[in-house]
Amino acid sequence: MWNRLGKLLVRLAAVRLSHHPCLFKSASVGFVLPMDFRKCLHVKARCEVYPGSETRRFPVPDEKVDWAVPWADYKPVDYTAPSLFRRPPWADPPYSDEGELDAPLKFNHLDGGVDRTSHIVSYNVVNGFPRNPCGRTGLRGRGLLGRWGPNHAADPIVTRWKREAGKTVTHSHSGKPVLQFVAICRKDNEEWAIPGVYKGYVDDPRNTDNAWIETVAMNFHDEKGDSVGKLNLQAGDDAGAVKWMDIDQQQKLYASHTALLHQVAQMRNSHW
Repeated sequence: MWNRLGKLLVRLAAVRLSHHPCLFKSASVGFVLPMDFRKCLHVKARCEVYPGSETRRFPVPDEKVDWAVPWADYKPVDYTAPSLFRRPPWADPPYSDEGELDAPLKFNHLDGGVDRTSHIVSYNVVNGFPRNPCGRTGLRGRGLLGRWGPNHAADPIVTRWKREAGKTVTHSHSGKPVLQFVAICRKDNEEWAIPGVYKGYVDDPRNTDNAWIETVAMNFHDEKGDSVGKLNLQAGDDAGAVKWMDIDQQQKLYASHTALLHQVAQMRNSHW
């Protein structure tokens, strides 16, 4: 659920969209996560205990992540959050066999009002279930995710130049100006993150073999610090704290947010 700050950022994004460049351009969508999915090795998507549950994943070593590596003994745990079996309107129906569905889901296509295409690849469908393009996770089913296959969302990255006494701060080592972004401390795991919901592949602890998160990221930058840069930051109900945080490669952030911020820093030619 969006917190109040997230809603504010989305309204700002809608107004300022034509004035700010998008990141990670591609032919089919505005931007995708800066990750070569064929070489990625997700880590958080193999966390031992699945978020919001006591379910433990089947352990997957690095050398067995790639589906191309044969593994006859692979027995992923089957877990879908109980709340999804109550059939909320934003979620796909549960099934263990396609024959249970009134109509098969159209993976890799627009399926009525649901976009089941991926921003990175035409993913495989095995025995009626989509397969995570970045490899094994040790858990099948949907976990906490509403859709089978890609779950699309967006990450607004709001930035400003760090200033002291009205002057832009330059980093002592790189000699480049320091960029700041709006960061929220999540209540569920106390990790700092980009505010928003989760549209390219994201190494997220909620991912499974059959459902995963893809994110779109757009940078809304306040060059002069006189509009977005003056936001009075207050956390919403789903965030423990919110603040302007320096962009730096040493920052440890939720999911793949560090990679997103690296792209922003490169685009703005700021310190990293």
